[in-house]
Amino acid sequence: MYCIKCGVKLADTEKTCPLCGTRVFHPDLTQGEGDALYPSNTYPRTKRATFLPQILLTFASVLPIIIVFLCDWQINRTVTWSGYVMGALVLGYVLIVMPSWFKKPNPVIFVPIDFLVLSAYLLYINYETGGKWFMSFAFPLVVGLGVLITALVTLLRYIKRGKLYIYGGFLISLGAFMLLIEFFVNYTFGLGRFIGWSLYPLATLVMIGGLLIFLAIYRPAKEIMERKFFI
Repeated sequence: MYCIKCGVKLADTEKTCPLCGTRVFHPDLTQGEGDALYPSNTYPRTKRATFLPQILLTFASVLPIIIVFLCDWQINRTVTWSGYVMGALVLGYVLIVMPSWFKKPNPVIFVPIDFLVLSAYLLYINYETGGKWFMSFAFPLVVGLGVLITALVTLLRYIKRGKLYIYGGFLISLGAFMLLIEFFVNYTFGLGRFIGWSLYPLATLVMIGGLLIFLAIYRPAKEIMERKFFI
């Protein structure tokens, strides 16, 4: 049984909602008819979809790109510092503005695109600075996180049940990935020894993920948590 106002799950013996104080609805009580939302034979007008905000944001992104490129070219006759600025603007546009062009953007598509663009930007920085950290650190880090987050949003989008299992498995996998991050850091930057800082987030994420899976398996504990924290 759930509260008709705020949606909190209620025990069968409760008379009022402990969160908002609304009287518990009983199906045997006669309910009066409320006022109509709209006059008879009159319907609300549907708003036309407009892309004006997206157009303005696109213009606000393209204009700085043109300005910094022209300034850099005027001074240096080549692309130097402007490449970093233009790359950051393109990355921000892809992350924030591009999904808004679609009525219902699919995160399963846009999340991999975001990580792909991020990888390209980091590759450009690595090339311009003469670094040797992209393939041994940035690339596996971005790909690993991209795979984990893409798997998470895919499961949440296409599987309607078992969300606690999904979140729990994601947190445990993320904790295990912390060990790989420390390995990539040590290998790339020549630290030479295993410090073990990754064990702390690993233990924390495994405990939280394990708790979520336990709540998914043991239903009475899940119901107690729902009533205790109104979740």
